[in-house]
Amino acid sequence: MVEYGHLDYGENKVQEAIEKWTDIKTKNDRINLHLIGKLQTNKVKFALKIFDYIHSLDNEKLAKKISDEQEKQNKKPKIFIQINLGEEVQKSGIMKENLLDFYQFSKDLGLNIIGLMCIPPFGEDSSKFFSKMTELNELINLKELSMGMSSDYINALEYKSTYLRIGSDIFGQRS
Repeated sequence: MVEYGHLDYGENKVQEAIEKWTDIKTKNDRINLHLIGKLQTNKVKFALKIFDYIHSLDNEKLAKKISDEQEKQNKKPKIFIQINLGEEVQKSGIMKENLLDFYQFSKDLGLNIIGLMCIPPFGEDSSKFFSKMTELNELINLKELSMGMSSDYINALEYKSTYLRIGSDIFGQRS
């Protein structure tokens, strides 16, 4: 796909990205690699070496770790704050009522926050969650929204999503 001009790719796991993309990114510096999976603090230094975007900032400890590491590496990734709009215990993300404080905390650390990200609860109408995300994004005056996957990207586009995660429709299901 790179040979056809596609330049943005998402990966769920840091280690897989390092194995797949290190050589490719060395040869083509126009490729943007997006971490769309959960980022653990012990993987931050590796993640910053290869990823240009992080779509899953979800807690203060992680924000501090990214801040420290971006200073060490002199690299500032573009970051989305993950919101847990469905308040699902099994999903990461901050609660919407904590957004303003967390956003300010992250900005004070020098993080390059460009937008918000969410994954709506499975089996529910994603429109109501995407609508809320658009409101939240406008509240803090951010331009980017990372929402919508293979099953609901049309709804996401209706609510101003600027980044879609369409993996399974392109590459098939993970084995």
